[in-house]
Amino acid sequence: MSSPSLAQRLGAEFFGTAFLLATVIGSGIMGARLAAGNVALALLANTIATGAILVVLITMLGPISGAHFNPAVTAVFALRREIRASEAVRYVIAQIAGGLVGVLSAHVMFEQSLLQIATNVRTGPAQWFAEWLAAFGLVATILLTLRASRVSVATSVGLYITAAYWFTASTSFANPAVTIARALSDTFAGIRPADVPPFVAAQMVGAVMALYVCRWLLAEQHRKVPEPGAAATV
Repeated sequence: MSSPSLAQRLGAEFFGTAFLLATVIGSGIMGARLAAGNVALALLANTIATGAILVVLITMLGPISGAHFNPAVTAVFALRREIRASEAVRYVIAQIAGGLVGVLSAHVMFEQSLLQIATNVRTGPAQWFAEWLAAFGLVATILLTLRASRVSVATSVGLYITAAYWFTASTSFANPAVTIARALSDTFAGIRPADVPPFVAAQMVGAVMALYVCRWLLAEQHRKVPEPGAAATV
């Protein structure tokens, strides 16, 4: 069976990120409408939908493009030399474009104004650290699960994001494309454009640091093999 073409891989990244953002924004709108002011319930609805769609998208599109849907993840695989730099740039463009289409799709479905600018304030050192941690954990989940059980990556990522929505102060954006797209939706899941750059910076730093920590964790330990008959020491 031949490998997917670059166009097919870019298409998978575009459509995957579009569906991811349609889910994030759409479930946020639906949750806020049905929760009658209960923010915790709205966040729970947003969380479950996002974790679930990630499992679906990674399972079905992973064999085509690797199912990054995230510039930070693409950067990590470029640093691992598993994707060429020129292709990584195209992946990122496809992801950002897909994210924007996903946001617009959610607005259409819920009869929202098509073009919006978010006003939700998400800023400060605690939020930035939360995004660093969220991205670090996401990349660690991907890389360590790839080594432990490749078939479990989709489930592990979905479960990680489900948990991180609740244990991080920022509700775990952990994705520059998602962050940029959410700035264009003044709904439950939005983020003020002025708050986007530090979020993205924290995400990229967290992702790259996770790469090097995982390299250390997975490095082969070179142990001296005892000579035949020699006593082994602990």
